[in-house]
Amino acid sequence: MNTSKNNSNNKSRLKQKQNKVELLVLVLYAIGFYTFCIRRSLHLSRDHFSKLRGLRDGWLFSPPRLNDVSDAQWRNFRSNLPILSLVFGIFTLLANICRKLFHLRARGMSILWLWLSLIYISYLHGACKLSPSKGSIPSTLMFAQAKYFVFLLWIFNLVFLFCNRIYEGYPFSKFGEQWKYLDNFRGTFRWHICFNFVVLRMISFGYDYHWAHRDSRFDKEKHIQKCHVCKSGKNCYQIPQERNVHINDYAFTMYLSYLVYAPLYIAGPIMSFSSFVSQLDVPQNHYSIVEVTWYGLRWVFGLCLMELMTHLFYFNAFAVSASWKVLSPMDIFIIGYGVINFMWLKFFLIWRYFRFWSLIAGIEAPENMPKCVNNCHNLESFWKSWHASFNKWIVRYLYIPLGGSQRKLLNIWVIFTFVAVWHDLEWKLLSWAWLTCLFFVPELLVKSATNAFQAKGALEGFIFCELRAAGGAITITCLMVANLVGYVIGPSGFSWLISQFHSKEGLCVLGFMLLTFYVGTKSISSVHDPLIRLPAA
Repeated sequence: MNTSKNNSNNKSRLKQKQNKVELLVLVLYAIGFYTFCIRRSLHLSRDHFSKLRGLRDGWLFSPPRLNDVSDAQWRNFRSNLPILSLVFGIFTLLANICRKLFHLRARGMSILWLWLSLIYISYLHGACKLSPSKGSIPSTLMFAQAKYFVFLLWIFNLVFLFCNRIYEGYPFSKFGEQWKYLDNFRGTFRWHICFNFVVLRMISFGYDYHWAHRDSRFDKEKHIQKCHVCKSGKNCYQIPQERNVHINDYAFTMYLSYLVYAPLYIAGPIMSFSSFVSQLDVPQNHYSIVEVTWYGLRWVFGLCLMELMTHLFYFNAFAVSASWKVLSPMDIFIIGYGVINFMWLKFFLIWRYFRFWSLIAGIEAPENMPKCVNNCHNLESFWKSWHASFNKWIVRYLYIPLGGSQRKLLNIWVIFTFVAVWHDLEWKLLSWAWLTCLFFVPELLVKSATNAFQAKGALEGFIFCELRAAGGAITITCLMVANLVGYVIGPSGFSWLISQFHSKEGLCVLGFMLLTFYVGTKSISSVHDPLIRLPAA
């Protein structure tokens, strides 16, 4: 008996030692990979900067390097940071003082935030704040208990969305020459771009109002038992979202305040109407003052990292200048990988900035970037962590009403098509959506097959881990291709991209990519997610 036990312990120690050695090799490879990518990116930026568009005089280093501000979204956000911070600082200070002094609850806070938000959008949109779609309460609400309510709600809002895009915000000149002069006062930000988020809020309001006429299926007690946040005496985001608010809270002022709530108006994160009204009534207690302050300091660190990145590496400038077409396959891979990391950090900073001010105002919205882009090794985890509040919105208002996991393979085509047209009416975005679905279907099929699998021995466990890492490598490569087609090269550049990797050099680079992503998947699995559970010896 003792001999058997000693053998088991020896095998366990040997296995642990092997795992440590494997992890060390993986880490050393990762260090080598990032060292190579950083050096090569510096050389590419230095050698090609004269051919790139969107570079401006920078302020880092001596002499100052050029700064990559070729991304219009990042450039506008960065240049408006001082005025945005001043405005939100004043707004949140006023809101918190008024809440304390006058003991305001949901109705009073909605009126206060409505007035503050109208001042804000008057600066953003000028005369366009009078747009009829901005303040129109959906006429479909009169059919809240009708059988075809959901269909009417979607048709109503999708028609609004498409018309706003097609007619580019309805120039006043289209309504008559006497209104043409108002086109000179359209503000600093196109209102029909922000309307994409307004559409999501209108749909949320409609669904929540529809569900308010029914009994809630949310089991609060069961949720509290499982949620570590709620166990600590605080309320997580799911509590105010799932709890049906009183039917009297579906008032016109509440609705308008929700549509134009200033901290989240431009870019989100997206939250449900129920959650918004609940937190207007009782401010969030998930984050303490110290935690909100630390959240803001982490954002400042992220901003410093972005400034360093855009001064050293001109990834996005390569993309917008189409200069990657003259590069080797290896350099194309490095630029493509850099563009995805730039996009992640850009959205991380934009979304967290607005969420930070909302937290100060006492309203918690879902975190949009809970996980680093390099920490995702399959499509499902990637889309749960990229624009996560939109993912939660889709699950709540689209995926589950369509049938949820029972029709998963069909639902993803509807969902990603909606996501594409919601962003913009462009073929490259539809190409991105359908490519993503094409890559998603095999992953879902393989996952459903492996969920029932349990390793019965060390060899089977080893094979399963290796196949999982190989699958992760293929998935990440497909994800890169889909995002490059959707946001950089477009569908017309897809065939060119494939042709670059058909050459001898291209195939070697493809092998290097797959090996790198294989190592990345193995590293993530080893540290965070050991899925294989072997039976005890």
